Amino acid sequence: MRAIFILPIAMFALIAGFFTWALVIDRDPTTLPSVLIDKPAPSMSLAPLLDTMPGVDTTKFANGSPGPVTLVNIFASWCAPCQVEHPVLLRLSRDAGFKNKIKIVGVNYKDKPDAAKAWLNRLGNPYEAIGVDANGRAAIDWGSYGVPETYVIDRNGRVRYRQVGPISEDIWRDIIAPIVERLQQ
Repeated sequence: MRAIFILPIAMFALIAGFFTWALVIDRDPTTLPSVLIDKPAPSMSLAPLLDTMPGVDTTKFANGSPGPVTLVNIFASWCAPCQVEHPVLLRLSRDAGFKNKIKIVGVNYKDKPDAAKAWLNRLGNPYEAIGVDANGRAAIDWGSYGVPETYVIDRNGRVRYRQVGPISEDIWRDIIAPIVERLQQ
């Protein structure tokens, strides 16, 4: 009769122990791995959001001639964290020290074009090119879980880093800037 009472408690302890191991001990739940790391950037051509600048053509990343280190930033006007990271991207696009070292391109994810244009007019435009991903297919090809996400592409078109969530000044300084510096060498 006692086994009937002990069995549910033992099962609960076993399940709780498994979840603790999986979430705390064995993994860092804040990291989402990418299968694209060290692989060529996905090949795609996205129509431009703005008439004054090109869309995103990642086929140019792997054309055989080295280019600049590129940040591919997936964003949307309806995304609150995108608004949080936007000043960092804007500062980078205007920083003479990095302007010649990196190219920032945007992939506008499942957004209304007029809303995205108004958002960029209000907050500023840090991008050298912006492609429209109206149906979300490009984000799927990148393995994106949501917005914002940013990928660092080396000079030979390979994905070297993936940032899930907004880029803060600390993340830029401590993680992404050192990667960009290393890739420039």
